Amino acid sequence: MSFFEDVYKIVQCIPSGKVATYGQIARMLGAPRSSRAVGYALHANPRPGIIPCHRVVDRNGRLAPAFAFGGPEIQAQLLESEGVKVSEDFIVTDIDKYLWELDRIDGAHFYPIENRHKQ
Repeated sequence: MSFFEDVYKIVQCIPSGKVATYGQIARMLGAPRSSRAVGYALHANPRPGIIPCHRVVDRNGRLAPAFAFGGPEIQAQLLESEGVKVSEDFIVTDIDKYLWELDRIDGAHFYPIENRHKQ
């Protein structure tokens, strides 16, 4: 499986009403310095209705300035429709409240994907 497909697999697990950061996803892939590559993968999302890339934000909760499917306004609307509060300057308010706990997927402990993407 490619790096991009691994990113998509993880992002599909982010529950509605939660967000994850690019860095968190990169760390799960065993490539902690690849947060930009995670962003590239999401920008090229081949299944936007299935892979919820709108649930991924930067480490400060800031939305993507060039959200691939309509800009930060659309990303904010999608997040708010799921109950995530977003400020007028496109930052998730109270990021700790909405941050997905990546060590849990479907109630089971999650172990990072093997380090095949290690830098």
